[in-house]
Amino acid sequence: MFESLESIVNECREKGLSFPDLVIQNEMRSSDAPAEKIYARMKKMWDAMLSASENYDGDLVSRSGLSGGDGKRFQSYSENGNSICGGFISNVIAEALKMAESNACMKRIVASPTAGSCGVLPSVLIPLHRDGKFSEEKIIKSLFVAAGIGQVIAIRASISGAEGGCQAEIGSASAMAAGALVYLYGGSEFQICNAVGFALQNLLGLVCDPVAGLVEIPCVKRNVIGAVNACSCADMVLAGIEPKIPADEIIDAMRYVGAKMDVSLKETGTGGVAGSVTARSFAI
Repeated sequence: MFESLESIVNECREKGLSFPDLVIQNEMRSSDAPAEKIYARMKKMWDAMLSASENYDGDLVSRSGLSGGDGKRFQSYSENGNSICGGFISNVIAEALKMAESNACMKRIVASPTAGSCGVLPSVLIPLHRDGKFSEEKIIKSLFVAAGIGQVIAIRASISGAEGGCQAEIGSASAMAAGALVYLYGGSEFQICNAVGFALQNLLGLVCDPVAGLVEIPCVKRNVIGAVNACSCADMVLAGIEPKIPADEIIDAMRYVGAKMDVSLKETGTGGVAGSVTARSFAI
């Protein structure tokens, strides 16, 4: 088990391994499975992400009626050349909406690291795959980078909205996506960790306040924020910008903030957005 990102960086240097190869090696030890089998498991998850995107139904609405169709709306808006954000980021936004809506509509998704944050990681990878920017092998290796990051966050803090607020779900997913992007674009292990720190820092304190107790409002749109945040943080790091606070300390800060949050702000559906007058009317 990796208890810190610093230990991953140090071990990569000592053993001469890349970030994903170290994660694979660690999984081989813990599961007593060969590298080929571990890689095949991750490929299965990647295939499930692609399938969820390809099988998105823009006409489907969740049982509550609170979500559905926005991925289709945004895709149409973007394809008409109206997007302020431009091509890649627009595709990221559309994919994040599609994946999170699919979760709300009980379609098959990959929890990465949770179901409520399932749109963040695939939304930054799928557009790159479709544009042919990286090989499938490289993208699958980036998922091992994300997995290693998620493991450290889970051990040092939490990936549960009920325990740590939405910073632990969308924040963690955004950190995982930022690290994966830096890896794909040739960043060092140290830069991968810097991106993690930036991403978590930007979403520190984000509360978990699902309207009517459903993972729809504001959850679906927060997947978009997590994904776009990941892209901006990866770009900052690749530009040579370095954070003043180490990523492990930001993870510890997230744990502290989560512990200080009032219970109403941790997945109870009573505080924050969920406590607004209109939101309460949906719960009736």
